[in-house]
Amino acid sequence: MSRDGDVGGGMAAGPHGPLAGVRVLELAGLGPAPFAAMVLADLGAEVVVVDRVGEVSDAPPETHHANVYRRGRRSIAVDLKSPDGVEVVRRLAAGTDVLIEGFRPGVAERLGVGPDELRAANPALIYGRMTGWGQDGPLAQAAGHDIDYLAVAGPLAHIGRAGQPPTPPLNLVGDFGGGGMLLALGVCAALVERAGSGVGQVIDAAMVDGAALLLAPLYAAFSTGFWKPERGTNMLDSGAPWYDSYECADGRWVAVGAIEPQFYAALLEGLGLDGEDLPAQGDESGWPVLRERFAAVFATRARDEWVAHLAGRDACVAPVRGMDECADDPHLVARGTYVESFGHVQAAPAPRFDRTPGALGLAPPAPGQHTDDVMAGVGFAGEEIAALRAAGAVR
Repeated sequence: MSRDGDVGGGMAAGPHGPLAGVRVLELAGLGPAPFAAMVLADLGAEVVVVDRVGEVSDAPPETHHANVYRRGRRSIAVDLKSPDGVEVVRRLAAGTDVLIEGFRPGVAERLGVGPDELRAANPALIYGRMTGWGQDGPLAQAAGHDIDYLAVAGPLAHIGRAGQPPTPPLNLVGDFGGGGMLLALGVCAALVERAGSGVGQVIDAAMVDGAALLLAPLYAAFSTGFWKPERGTNMLDSGAPWYDSYECADGRWVAVGAIEPQFYAALLEGLGLDGEDLPAQGDESGWPVLRERFAAVFATRARDEWVAHLAGRDACVAPVRGMDECADDPHLVARGTYVESFGHVQAAPAPRFDRTPGALGLAPPAPGQHTDDVMAGVGFAGEEIAALRAAGAVR
């Protein structure tokens, strides 16, 4: 495992990444919006997170380093229910490129930091909004979580084994893939457009939209009749025995993805089954027979024995590694996919750039850790900061 935070091999000093020079203001929230801010920070953006004053504590900053998806920021603690606190955010937004918020629709407006208010003073501001249901529609004001957005958008119904309930795919598809990553992409696209127009815009990033977008290729397959609506009966949803996971003799698992005929042939050879009279790969009526046979063979050796035995064959078999061991996988170690920084193992910035590599910058901040520095950086005088502290507008 790499022991530093620079994808290129060493900790970055000063501006780094393709977004160097882009200033982002993040109104603190949970899940997808902070993940989007992390991605932007990894790619070089200068991110300031506006935390709540009530979250400030006397605990040392190091106690917050485990919150790795808050990495790369400075933190200012502001009371957004205070007029003075709102004015602080307005002054910060006047000199920033991007603002990210993850409130329910209308909350930012009620606080006085909505897009109309902030873009009146800064027309170039890109205002990124992250919600589950979107800024409009019948469910816009409804509570929800990742599983709800996947349920309505379509993916959840198709994840799971035949005869079993729909299975939540962690919260990767809604919160982070269809949410935070979608917002980060929207911000980057808006920055490109603004380079020509000089004007910012509002981004409505909704997890329900992102989940539907991720479903697009499979939805097309469903529309043509290639994909059956019953989960666990298709090639890629555990229906096919040559695209599934199998338990080994030591209780660990391997993943098999031998789709193409040549890879399937290599799988049969590696398992010692190439001479047996087995159903054809594409004969769905024979899939139960193949699954039973594969399971029996994989159960005869430990996982790592199978990995060593199949090494060098294009059988598309890989060890199933959990979070307790994935960072030590030889391939991921060689690429530096996981790094140890700020005292914690974490995923390295991605994707990779040959000229402007991303890097881990600042450690995850304690709420309010940089309040004075951030405010001074946008022109607040020392006596103004002291008065705002005394009034409880900042901490």
